[in-house]
Amino acid sequence: MSERERHKRMLDMLRDRPFASVRDLEAVVNASPATIRRDIAKLHAAGAVRKVFGGIAAAETGGPLDRVTARPFTENQMLGVSAKKAIAQEAAALVKDGDALIIHGGSTCYLFALLLANRNVRIYTNSMPLAATLWQNGSCHLTLAGGDLYREPGIVFSPQAGPPEFYASKFFLGAQAITPTGMQESHPLVVRETELLLQRADEVIVLADSRKFGMRARNPIMPLTRIGTLITDDGLTDANHRMLTDAGIRVIIARPSGEIS
Repeated sequence: MSERERHKRMLDMLRDRPFASVRDLEAVVNASPATIRRDIAKLHAAGAVRKVFGGIAAAETGGPLDRVTARPFTENQMLGVSAKKAIAQEAAALVKDGDALIIHGGSTCYLFALLLANRNVRIYTNSMPLAATLWQNGSCHLTLAGGDLYREPGIVFSPQAGPPEFYASKFFLGAQAITPTGMQESHPLVVRETELLLQRADEVIVLADSRKFGMRARNPIMPLTRIGTLITDDGLTDANHRMLTDAGIRVIIARPSGEIS
């Protein structure tokens, strides 16, 4: 197969999905991983695709200046810590002994899960930092997602896997951006993993500090109407509060002082 034909097939693959892994591409172009990575580099240089960890994503077509990009987990840990800790405390108050929970990767979810380390709960997570900490310091029942480790977002994911054989009463996840159209995320792997996990939970609970409102990211994850509860800090504007409640979302405001509303 010629290079031109490989490139065409790779671009065709992105028409119906936001991300394609190297393994996905191997199946359609019948080439070695080394050849595929060289093709990815050429397509990225030409602006036809975005090179991301583990594969390619559709090229961005432009957008407002407040569009955000994915930060590494270690960098996110340093941002908005006091608000995230307050949000984590409110989230922990929603958990009952015996609950089965899905906790997504992300710095706010990490702080939240630490509060459950020695609780009588079952936790499924795709977060490698969280799994390592709970292994060392916790006694809760832990189920870890299988697949490859993607170090930038800190998650474990297998592009070939379907939804996990784990069913939860609550799915806790963070957000990179929240707009009137719903939640958005930059990293395509996070989008695909979230879509699978949504099929295995009764209630979706979003942990998002107020900085996330008004931002935009590349890929939609879910509409606001899919969210049951959203926990944020007292920096939330009245307009964004109305946006959430109009979508039927229960809003909990976390305050670093310990006040509850």
